[in-house]
Amino acid sequence: MTKIVIHDHNLELLEQYAESQTYEVCAMLIGHQNYSFYKNRNGICDTIKHIFFTENTEKSPVHFTISKEQLLEGYKLASRLELDVIGIFHSHPNNKALPSITDERFMKINPGVWIIYSGTEKNMKAFKLDDNEKPKEIRITDE
Repeated sequence: MTKIVIHDHNLELLEQYAESQTYEVCAMLIGHQNYSFYKNRNGICDTIKHIFFTENTEKSPVHFTISKEQLLEGYKLASRLELDVIGIFHSHPNNKALPSITDERFMKINPGVWIIYSGTEKNMKAFKLDDNEKPKEIRITDE
């Protein structure tokens, strides 16, 4: 079983950020990648320790782009904190918290955890690519 650990406070910050704009918002998720065993098979438990809020340069309700400068800044911050960039957060202001076709394409380029917030359903879901490079929902937990 695969899960992502993020404290409730950070989930609230992500939700507030998503609700603050009518276009997709985005952020880099910084933390630890931990490996554990679940019922005799490998499972990954990633832990988010820091959120690096970024600007959607497109200001689009259906797409997001993080500038090269902010991406570099996020990776430098992770390095200074002795952590890793483990994922991406973005919102779907007018849609469900499911990866779009565009999201799926970019998940292959930027593997890791993708957390999506639905502005219509007011919920968050996390996804990681499975062995067949298809998004698989993973559990969000605070422990």
